[in-house]
Amino acid sequence: MNTHKIRHALLLASFGLLPSVAFAHPGHDTSGMLSGMLHPLLGWDHLLAMVAVGMLAVMGRNKPAWQLPLAFVGFMLIGALFGMNGLAIPAVESGILLSLVVLGGLLALGRTSSLWVLTVCCALFGTLHGNAHGIELPAGKGAVSYVIGFTLATIALHTAGYVVATKWQTIALRISGVAIASIGVVAIISAV
Repeated sequence: MNTHKIRHALLLASFGLLPSVAFAHPGHDTSGMLSGMLHPLLGWDHLLAMVAVGMLAVMGRNKPAWQLPLAFVGFMLIGALFGMNGLAIPAVESGILLSLVVLGGLLALGRTSSLWVLTVCCALFGTLHGNAHGIELPAGKGAVSYVIGFTLATIALHTAGYVVATKWQTIALRISGVAIASIGVVAIISAV
C-alpha cells in the first residue's frame, strides 16, 4: 500500500483527537436547514459513524449494499420523530459512541459480514443518531427544514464514505475501522 493512502487514513483518524465531547454540538443558532446540516457535520461522533456506514456498504462487495445507508437514514428519521416529540432513548449518547466501536470494528475486521446483521446494526444506530438529532432540534427553528438538513448531511457523509471506500485498498479501510473503533472506545471511557 502506498504512503499516500496511509496518510489519508491517518488524517481521518486524527479527527478523533479534536477536543470535543459526544454530547450536544454547539453552533446550531442558524436557520432550520443549516442547523440540521451542521449537526452531523460538526459532531465528530455522527460524522465518523455516517462515513463508516458508507464504507461498509462497499467493503468486500462486488456491488454496493445500498440497504445499509437506506436503513440508517430511514430509522434515523424514526428516531428523530421520537426525539422531536420528547421521547429520548435512554443512554442515547452512549449508544452513539457504541456505534463507533461496532461500525469501526466491522470495518477493522476487513471481511464481509452478514448483510442482514449489518442492516440491523445500521437501523439500530440510525435510530440512536436520529433520536439525538430530534432531541437537539433548536427552539424556534422549522422542524421540517431541520430534518431535511440533517438528512441531506447524512446522505452526503454516507456518500463520502462510499467514495473513499471505492478508492482505498482494503488495508486502508481496516486502518480507518481501527481508528474509528478506538475513538469510540476512548470516548466511552472518557464519558464514564
